[in-house]
Amino acid sequence: MASSTMEVIPAKVVSHAEWLAARSEFLSKEKEFSRQRDALSRQRRALPWEKVEKRYEFDSTRGKVTLADLFDGRSQLIVYHFMFGPGWEAGCPSCSYLADHFDGPTVHLANRDTTLAVISRAPLAEIEAFKKRMGWKFQWVSSFGSDFNFDYHVSFTPEERASGKVEYNYAQGEFPSEEGPGVSVFARDAAGAVFHTYSSYARGLDILVGTYNFLDLVPKGRDEEGLAFSMAWVRHHDRYAEGYFVDPGQKYVEPKKVAGACCSGESHS
Repeated sequence: MASSTMEVIPAKVVSHAEWLAARSEFLSKEKEFSRQRDALSRQRRALPWEKVEKRYEFDSTRGKVTLADLFDGRSQLIVYHFMFGPGWEAGCPSCSYLADHFDGPTVHLANRDTTLAVISRAPLAEIEAFKKRMGWKFQWVSSFGSDFNFDYHVSFTPEERASGKVEYNYAQGEFPSEEGPGVSVFARDAAGAVFHTYSSYARGLDILVGTYNFLDLVPKGRDEEGLAFSMAWVRHHDRYAEGYFVDPGQKYVEPKKVAGACCSGESHS
């Protein structure tokens, strides 16, 4: 399956008058959706907060930093939980797809009192090497050796996975990887206390993917029907090439670990 070579088949070809009538009718549905989305966003902002009592430390290019430090002096922090486990040869392609959208908004978020940070469990040296390969500039720190990823249910122990009782997206079940994607939001008050205000996972991350929003406008849409894993078509942005092929039966495959990689010193509760 190579989407770029597939024919686009029109749903129906009509006169301009009929096209305009259909488009105008659909516009009313779009406007209603926008109103519902605005209402949902207001309800999200009105959710209760929980105080972050535990002290989390991360490895960064500026040394050890705390969760409070990641705010960079602002009162709001968005954390993207990037799937990149210790010893992996690369970050998850799907998370990389999302991360390709991060650098542009950073300056705009900063001017709305909001900082974006990316956190992964891979050691900092592995993160920095992959970040350089991808050409990204956003803030990315390591939670290796910290409880952070486990507490926010985006990293899972071998025992949890073996039991089939991984807690992810507010439910328990099986999960195909030791790492999962997510986004968490934090706020900091004038006294320096940090609060967890929101977390979302799985399809809740769609809103972060600008490319999906573009694809939803075109006739073929996301073109993911029939794929065993909807994002099987996604590649690291430096790995698309001629001869690009998508196996519709491919399920999620966790990135391989580097031969000889050893991360046995990590601890968590």
